Amino acid sequence: MSDARTPVQIEADIVRRREQLAVTLDEIGIRMHPKTIIGDAKAKVASTVDQTAGRAFVAVNRVVSDVKARFTHEDGAPRLERVVPAALVAVAVIGLLAASSRKGRG
Repeated sequence: MSDARTPVQIEADIVRRREQLAVTLDEIGIRMHPKTIIGDAKAKVASTVDQTAGRAFVAVNRVVSDVKARFTHEDGAPRLERVVPAALVAVAVIGLLAASSRKGRG
């Protein structure tokens, strides 16, 4: 048995390899095209922003849930022993800010 190939087999192999090379070069050309590179970069940035926004949402939601838990009972009723002092502090701060802004104008 001989491993020698015929000229027709060699030509067919060359044609097949040229076609494969052409496909590979086309793929490289598409990947390296500026529009493709920019599109990939935009997609990566958008993905990063989405992930960051998602993490921020989860963190804010956790903080809001924690604050809500501090000022309400499990049944949803307000904890007056915590709500009233917090409201008084808020009113005092607003009053001080209003008084200081009046002094600044006058």
